[in-house]
Amino acid sequence: MITWIKLISLAFVNSINPCALAALVMVLVSVLLGNEEKRHKVLVGGFAFILAVFIGYFLYGVVIVQLFKSFAQIMSSIAPYIRYALAILAILLGLLNIKDYINYKPGGLATEMPLIFRPRVKIILKSVSSPKGAFTAGIFVTLFLLPCTMGPYIIFSGGLSEFSLYKAIIYLMIYNIIFILPMIAITFAVYFGMSSAEKVGEWRDRNIRIIHLIAGLVLVILGILMLTGLV
Repeated sequence: MITWIKLISLAFVNSINPCALAALVMVLVSVLLGNEEKRHKVLVGGFAFILAVFIGYFLYGVVIVQLFKSFAQIMSSIAPYIRYALAILAILLGLLNIKDYINYKPGGLATEMPLIFRPRVKIILKSVSSPKGAFTAGIFVTLFLLPCTMGPYIIFSGGLSEFSLYKAIIYLMIYNIIFILPMIAITFAVYFGMSSAEKVGEWRDRNIRIIHLIAGLVLVILGILMLTGLV
């Protein structure tokens, strides 16, 4: 139960991350512009991008779990304190998100993609015109998204170091399925005409401070629960 609370809370925070949603929107816009009469490519392109993100983050998670396992074995004397370090990290990330709600500036530390990366990412995403290109872009973009999405993922993956690798992999797969759920919903909404990629992008821009506030509160509460041993 404790692991499930962490999983759902942290995966939810990651799933509403503004920079991950923005990347998907840009891919959908590019595919739409390049295939105005082949709307099915929007669906295929969106899912190709999402699949690439899922694979990339799943592999990053396996690496993080293995690193924590190795660290715990080498430094067994301080291994019991890892949970407290992860709890403090959760609180700090939460406070940074709350700061972005109070005084928002694009490219916030550990909460959004750094401004220096954005021009290159836009070039990559705007060049996408096919599902194959969307998948390739997804693989590259996950690297640029790491500064703004890795915090919650490290907290969760670090907590899996006490489990067997097999069990950790199952949790990582479920975590990443939750992570991509909003992306799947957006792709379907654009494909079926319930919304447009541009409107989704506008909604994100209008509510970006609220998104940071929600993420910040969830992280702070979770961090406090981890420190007190309740989670």
